[in-house]
Amino acid sequence: MNIEKQYQEDSHSTKLIVEVDAESMSGYKKKAATKISSQTKIPGFRPGKAPYDVVLRTYGEGAITETAVDMFIDKEYANILKEADVNPGGSGTLEKIESMDPPKFIFSVPLAPEIDLGDYKSIRLDYTWQKPEQKEVDAAVEDLRQMYASTETVEREIQNGDYVLLDTKSETAELNRTGFATFIREEGRPTEWPYAGFSKNLIGLKSGESKTIKHKFPKDWEVEELQDKDVEIEATIKTVRGVILPDVDDELAKKTGAGETVADLMEAIKKDVENRSQAQYDDVYFVDLIEKIKEGAKIKYHEHTLEHEGEHVLGDLTNRLAQQGMDLETYFKMRNTTREEFIKTEVQPVAQKRLERGLILDEIVKVEKIELDNDALQAEYINAINSLAMQGVDLNKGGKKRQNQMSQAIAMDAASRVMTRKALDMLKDIATGNYKSIEEREAEKKKEEVKEESAEVVEEEKASE
Repeated sequence: MNIEKQYQEDSHSTKLIVEVDAESMSGYKKKAATKISSQTKIPGFRPGKAPYDVVLRTYGEGAITETAVDMFIDKEYANILKEADVNPGGSGTLEKIESMDPPKFIFSVPLAPEIDLGDYKSIRLDYTWQKPEQKEVDAAVEDLRQMYASTETVEREIQNGDYVLLDTKSETAELNRTGFATFIREEGRPTEWPYAGFSKNLIGLKSGESKTIKHKFPKDWEVEELQDKDVEIEATIKTVRGVILPDVDDELAKKTGAGETVADLMEAIKKDVENRSQAQYDDVYFVDLIEKIKEGAKIKYHEHTLEHEGEHVLGDLTNRLAQQGMDLETYFKMRNTTREEFIKTEVQPVAQKRLERGLILDEIVKVEKIELDNDALQAEYINAINSLAMQGVDLNKGGKKRQNQMSQAIAMDAASRVMTRKALDMLKDIATGNYKSIEEREAEKKKEEVKEESAEVVEEEKASE
């Protein structure tokens, strides 16, 4: 077999021109004739026993050649890729049969993504997150009081502090909700859905009334589908309820599970506010940081790779719509668009961001030799299990096979999240000037291992005394 490889830079694929010796192809043609004979009825012969020339006369040269080529590809395609030293990024296609005398085939093979990070270690971006001010903690306390408040239905206009049930409708799937509950606050809150300050737009409405609210999300918004997007949200009020707030006391602390005292409750709230604040800061910080890395990187991938990522984006949307009792086709009609147009204008930009972000993080893991931490993985796995249980997912449902499959899927997701966090932490260390080389990290690891071994020896000696 003789293989010529031609790289197609414009599509990040390779063209393979494969010449096969006539004797080898003759063998495949004989096997093809036997296969045709075994799958058809030829008078006077048992299945698979008709001679080659009889099959040739009955079905023709074209049928034998077509089957022989299929058998050749099934048998030899993996060997062709290996011999040509090609790392495929998807299934290749037989573009053309150049000739059968001698046998010559032309394959087009999409290549796996390639990335050169460039001088990523020189990138700098200050990490300036600061702990929230006391007023943000106070706002969180009020949010908690509202969660445990008692309410009563009122027939009047919405006022500041009311508890309201409403439906939201928008051309953007992420903003559609039925029976959505919110507390009305004139001041915007970071935790408010769908954005801080939304609920104050409802003040003055009554039950049964509607209002269209316009908003533009910033380009660094944490939900990719909403980034830099102008939206209209139609809010329809279903119920208005006045609120009776509980006192902040030991009883409230016990109800929330934060502890036995007000001090326990306040500490838990403060920690939660800090965690959410830092997570929101990190979302913006890492978007900016990865964009900086992208500017100096060279990323290549085949359109099939982007299409595959787009299928995941569309699948996520399908699942979210299903939770709202809507399918894709209904959604497209509501948006007055087609599947093709929606994929082009909405799905592909999100898919491209996801794909390139993932490729950058994967390459960081590879070049920096980042390893999975078993303790972190175990903690992430337990958190995932607890989260699913709180959502009402029965992890014991079904047979043992299903339980094992679910457990493996949860473990894989947990491992992915841990590695992503490690890669992001590495990027932050680089960007803030706190980078440690692979050699430095390995030396620290060995030092820690020696320390742990010494501690174990001391414990064993104490136990034997």
